[in-house]
Order: sequence, then structure tokens, then C-alpha cells
Amino acid sequence: MEKTDVTQYKIAVLAGGWSDEREISLQSGKACEKALRSAGFENVDFLDVAADDFVTSLANGGYDVAFVAMHGRYGEDGCIQGMLEIMHIPYTFSGVLASATGTEKEVAKSIYRSAGIPVPEGVDVACDAEINDDTAKKLVEQLGLPIFVKPAANGSSYGVTRVTKASEIATAVKKAGAEGDRVLVESCIEGTEISVPVIGNEDARALPIIEIVTGADFYDSKVKYEPSALHHVIPARLPEGPYKKAQELAVRAHKALGCLGASRSDFIVKADGTPVILETNTIPGMTESSLLPDSARHDGIEFPQLCRMFVEFALEAHAEDKE
Repeated sequence: MEKTDVTQYKIAVLAGGWSDEREISLQSGKACEKALRSAGFENVDFLDVAADDFVTSLANGGYDVAFVAMHGRYGEDGCIQGMLEIMHIPYTFSGVLASATGTEKEVAKSIYRSAGIPVPEGVDVACDAEINDDTAKKLVEQLGLPIFVKPAANGSSYGVTRVTKASEIATAVKKAGAEGDRVLVESCIEGTEISVPVIGNEDARALPIIEIVTGADFYDSKVKYEPSALHHVIPARLPEGPYKKAQELAVRAHKALGCLGASRSDFIVKADGTPVILETNTIPGMTESSLLPDSARHDGIEFPQLCRMFVEFALEAHAEDKE
């Protein structure tokens, strides 16, 4: 008999793994497990993807849905999604292609451009590129100072450097490319830093915008995991026009990348009101104080309800794939 009450489905919360973001992933996973139980789900198992028996546990668990609470390499880049596709287990958030595309910043930027979403000027270089004085000078002439040097495929600001001198570029490229990723050297956009969560599949909609107030050079990994009240202003203090435009562009990015369930796009809003996109997270942080859950709460969606919605979005997407 077909199940009609989603809380009767058996859920595997997938977290951990091997990326730089393992610890925050474990926190996200535990928070989601707790929230799902609060929402009425009785059959919820927490699985660390890095555990020796993970594949056996997942394959033999009889799970109806996998709740993916992974961040970074192997979790947000399409790898775990591909495994779940092969195992025919419906899962939360974006599929293989959208996950891989969203992770690769330069690829995502080309899609943003095609969708009419403003992006910073930047140069994609190999992780082992030789950055001599002449190369550094040319980059500064093209992009100005300061500039950001970042891994082309990593999250949570790991490996990111804000460069203020040409002489710092070579070291920043080496740091960003330490794990073999290509490196993105990008102009620094001045303005108001915001993050725009989007939830849903085909009918995706934007949640209230979060303004990021850091007191640091940029929203780095240390700041991201400090108490949200220190850094989140919801709704963002923007004029109505730029506010609505940023929400529109975030939904456009969500759809252009092919995201499902949720995404969170980060922008800088310039002085003239133009939102410039930096990146889209296909599996945003999922602790109660993370950006997307914090925004949802301001929209009247408590965390347990939000996690239930993600399960429902996953089942909706899976049902469409079978048709």
C-alpha cells in the first residue's frame, strides 16, 4: 500500500565524509536528525558516510529517502548523489549535474552569464600555475586590487585569500590550489554582502534575504560558524528594488543550475543597487542557526517543518523522474 503520511517513511541522514567541512556536516546532520524526529518521523538513522560499513548500512537499511546533510567534496559535488541514483534511493536537494555544476565556480559563472545574472570579472588558472611578478602584475591590471583568490571547487571559504598586494598572489594561488582544484582569481566587488535562500523544485521561491555583517575582511569560515545573531540581519537592509531583484536573481540561478529542494546564492549588492552573484550553495548549512534555516524562521517556517518540506521536495522530484 502506498504511504501517504511522509513521517512514516524511513529516512537515512547522510553526513560527515572526508571534506574540509566534515565537522559542520556532522553538526548539520545531527540537527536535521533531531528536527525530523520533532516533525514526527520515527524511523530516522544517522549515517556517517566515512564509516567503514556505510555502504552496507545504506544498501540494507530499507530507506525511503536519504537526507543529504553533507558539505564540500564528495557530498555537495554530485558524488554521493550519483551513488544514490544507482541505488534508486530518493534524496534531498539537487541531482548529480546541478550539484557538480554548482560546485565548479567557473562553470557556474558561465551559466549565470547565460541567464543574465551579473558576475564578477575573474580568471581561472591551474592549481600549479607559475605566478611570477609579470603574471601578478597583469592580473592586477585586469582585475584591480583587492582581489579574491579561491579554489574553483570548494566551500565555506576554505582556501580563500583576500589579496591586497600583487606580491601576495602567488602564495594565495598555492593555498587555494593545495588540494588540486583549479583556482579562481576574481575582482573584489564592494557593497552590501547578502545571502538569498531559495526553496522548492519547479515552483521555487526566495526566502527573506540575509545581510551579512562580519567586521572581518570577508565572510570566512571562522565567522560563518559563530553565533548567527552576531552576523545575520534579516531582512537585509536594502531598498525595495534591489531587494526584489536579488530574490529574482537567486531564483533564476536556482533554476538555471537545475537545483532542487533548496539553494542559497550569495551576492554583493553594489552602490548602484546591482546584485552581483558570487556562488550558489546546493546544500546550505543545516544547523538551526545556519543562514537558510534562520531565514526560513523569519518566514514562519520552523526548523522541523523545514526539514519535513525537504523530504517532501525529494519525493516530489523522484516521482517526476519516474514519470
